[in-house]
Amino acid sequence: METTSRVGAQAPAAEGGQQVPSARRTVDGYLLAPFPWYGLDEAFTGPRWLMQVGMAADGAVEHGSIGHGDEPSVRNEGTEDKEKFAVVVTVAGNPARRTADGTGLLEATSVASAAWLAGVGLLSFTWPGQMDHTLRDDWLEQQTETAWVLADDLAGADWSTLSLPVDGVPTPFHYRESEFGWVLAGSTQAGVHVGAYGRGMSAYGLGFAMIKDIATYAQ
Repeated sequence: METTSRVGAQAPAAEGGQQVPSARRTVDGYLLAPFPWYGLDEAFTGPRWLMQVGMAADGAVEHGSIGHGDEPSVRNEGTEDKEKFAVVVTVAGNPARRTADGTGLLEATSVASAAWLAGVGLLSFTWPGQMDHTLRDDWLEQQTETAWVLADDLAGADWSTLSLPVDGVPTPFHYRESEFGWVLAGSTQAGVHVGAYGRGMSAYGLGFAMIKDIATYAQ
């Protein structure tokens, strides 16, 4: 999990660690993926937008994120309670394998990979109250490590089980809430792992579906 989760997982950021939602990748990277992408199902009728893809050391697309609802801000704490968004992370279901140059090993992806990426994604849009610019990087590093530990213990007390439809089929997800929002992760019958995070939208009413044509998301 470690290699595939950490490679390319960081969000695009401006100076000082602020994520810039408008600095989204084009659809090109998504089209390179050999696996299907997932988003919220047709019950969600709000805006949908591409975010970014992550690649492994050998250049293969490993995961990517698609946003739904309001594009979240980081700095403007006054909007945090008003923003309603959910981001769906699709992670390729890969076994352990060697890198293209044969010098390293890429660990297998799992539900834990999706849980970690979702947890870090939520943190990237979080700026705790009363925290100045210089302290946020330290806070983010600490919270990222915490998200890593939590993702490695999906059977622990911090997680509950939530059943949500995936392509119309009830599917079990690992789910947790925090003061920053919620995170969930599970697997699909299509062989990929799905993670999600959000704020202002209840996770309990969500459903997921394979995206038929990712090119329609390009703006």
